[in-house]
Amino acid sequence: MEEKWNSRTEILLGKLAIEKLENSKVIIYGIGGVGSFTAEALARVGIGHLILVDKDKISVSNINRQIHATIKTVGKNKVDVMKERILEINPKAKIEAYLGNEINNEEDLIDDTIDYIVDAVDTINTKIKLIEKAKEINIPIISAMGAGNRIDPTKFEVTDIYKTSECPLAKKMRKELKSRKITKLKVVYSKEKVKKQEINIECNEKMPIGSVSFNPSVMGLIIAGEVVKDILS
Repeated sequence: MEEKWNSRTEILLGKLAIEKLENSKVIIYGIGGVGSFTAEALARVGIGHLILVDKDKISVSNINRQIHATIKTVGKNKVDVMKERILEINPKAKIEAYLGNEINNEEDLIDDTIDYIVDAVDTINTKIKLIEKAKEINIPIISAMGAGNRIDPTKFEVTDIYKTSECPLAKKMRKELKSRKITKLKVVYSKEKVKKQEINIECNEKMPIGSVSFNPSVMGLIIAGEVVKDILS
């Protein structure tokens, strides 16, 4: 008997679960350090329909932490590279790729045919819009909090936004969500204290946020695991 590419997954989860995943539709906003690992993990577990949304191209500085970033892919659209990579894993998957800067309202891509929303973007305004849309039409969403300026991947936790601590992004999100009367949100965040961000004395600006290969990736894989568990539950 010919071995299937996802035979090991089927041994673990069962045939019915495989069929459910194949018929599931997940949209991922942000295909960077966190989102690229989430997308690939969901592809490898057999999610049948993935929608990828990101406005950026791959840069040299992405190579240290983004799974699709290599010397050969620098300068290409993140969503296009990720789509091509996923189709090399599962050619039967349906992959939609959208450049965020070509969409007037990114949240308009969300409708009631989507089974799960992954928020892996790093701007608060976009996060809020996605969360509001998800709550409006009652679609599960999980949001990534800060992964940069940290070095301990064992400090990540899955919890509700109102139970978070230490994370500056989570603190801002709690305030914004509370003002909008959004009472709960599933997040992945780190309890590690953020390393102090240095200031460039010459221009009095914050230096770019530091990051390593094993923090955004771990967060992305945790998110993928939560998505799969929730879909199968």
